[in-house]
Amino acid sequence: MKKLIYAVLFSGLLVLAIPAWAHHSFAAAYDLKQPIEVHGVITQVLLRNPHSWFALDVKDANGKVENWMFEAGTPSGMIRNGYKPDIIKAGTEVTIKGFHARDASQNRGMLRELITSDGKVYGLFGPQESK
Repeated sequence: MKKLIYAVLFSGLLVLAIPAWAHHSFAAAYDLKQPIEVHGVITQVLLRNPHSWFALDVKDANGKVENWMFEAGTPSGMIRNGYKPDIIKAGTEVTIKGFHARDASQNRGMLRELITSDGKVYGLFGPQESK
């Protein structure tokens, strides 16, 4: 009986530990020494925990459209800093400055700045003050 109780307790602790183990720092996933800048059109904005994502279509040098994904801050952090979910919608033309994923084969990055065509700047956690 004790073995069963220990097994259940161990299983419960393991289940609770998996989300913490799966969470990563930005530095682990992105190369902070490899800045990138892309210009394209937003296809989707995902405000999900643990981090938000901006998907956009970007034309490469040959005119071929590539889909890029940029990871941003937590939805609550972005909203707390003044970002509203309906501000940047599909079809919005933007420039994103950030850092490329450590896996160079992926069209993925960490968002540092998202700049709309009218010059409004959004950072990792929402709107930024004018520079």
